[in-house]
Amino acid sequence: MRKIFSKLHLWLSVPFGVIITIICLSGAILIFEQEIIRAQKPQLYQVEAISDTIRLKPSELVVRIKEQTADSLQLTSLLYSGFAHETCQAEFKNSGRKILSINPYTGEVIGWIEGNRFFQQVRKLHRWLLDAPAQKGEQSFGKTIVGISTLLMVLILISGIFIWIPRTRKGLKNRLTLSCTKGWRRFVHDSHVALGFYATLFLLVMALTGLTWSFGWYRNAAYSLFGAEKQTAASERPANEKTAGQQKLQKENLLDYTVWDNALSELQMYYPQYKSIKLNVNNAQIAPNRKSTMRRTDTAKFNPANGKIEHIQYYQDLPKSQTLRGWFYAFHTGSWGGIWTKILYFIAAMTGGTLPVSGYYLWIKRIQKKQE
Repeated sequence: MRKIFSKLHLWLSVPFGVIITIICLSGAILIFEQEIIRAQKPQLYQVEAISDTIRLKPSELVVRIKEQTADSLQLTSLLYSGFAHETCQAEFKNSGRKILSINPYTGEVIGWIEGNRFFQQVRKLHRWLLDAPAQKGEQSFGKTIVGISTLLMVLILISGIFIWIPRTRKGLKNRLTLSCTKGWRRFVHDSHVALGFYATLFLLVMALTGLTWSFGWYRNAAYSLFGAEKQTAASERPANEKTAGQQKLQKENLLDYTVWDNALSELQMYYPQYKSIKLNVNNAQIAPNRKSTMRRTDTAKFNPANGKIEHIQYYQDLPKSQTLRGWFYAFHTGSWGGIWTKILYFIAAMTGGTLPVSGYYLWIKRIQKKQE
């Protein structure tokens, strides 16, 4: 049985090892994307908190924003942070994915938060080998290759476990340690075996969750496994789909932004401590847990005429089909446990990127030895 797993491990790794290395190393880079972006331009995310000054109301901020931006920009949402030292962020209908950063105390426009081109390319490499699908949700050659490679990576890791399992306690000790005094080849062998063992659990979690973005059949099976139906979240609907109320307000530009004043004031009574409140045309998204790194938000519907809160849809009451995607994302990226799980995921992903390299080295050395 061990010989079968050895051959399976080898002949799956040889053709797909390079792609697995690319996927793992690019994934490791993306783990700390937000932390790096914020560190590069901290002024877009942080301001000096003025304890004696109350932050401007939404309608007051809107006035200041319109004074400093082009008339063609149509405001669609305003995000208030629950932390006094963080900026407000405004989104516009026709500004692409750019977000405007504003000082919540003065209304001064600080600048645009734009996507980082380096990380955008790394993400394309990680998800699609730079061959992005024509439209969201569709397949492409690169996306298919990444999916197949990730699926085979699961088999490679599982076969590696069966190969690794020692027969004796002494063998177990040898498998878990690195030898630095018995030559370079022995060091590479020990690092491949020991580091592979330590990283396998994390790599399996990353691979099994990542496959939900590669194959629809796998995603449906994973959702069914956790007792949820096929996902029908808003992210799978056409990007231009809006409610009738949103279309009417945006078309006729009837939104009175003092409505947001009333909605925000009432929500701050419901949520004395919050991470963020994002005000949209006729609803608000609230991240209630200030310490959570998960994408958990409540949605509050308010009357677009007076801002009175009519209904709050709490995250914990959502169907599993709408919450599992967030869980899969958190366990895929390591964000579920904060900075410490991100560090562990980074180390595991970097290790996963080096395992095929050390495996190629050992394979070539074995071939050379047989030819001698």
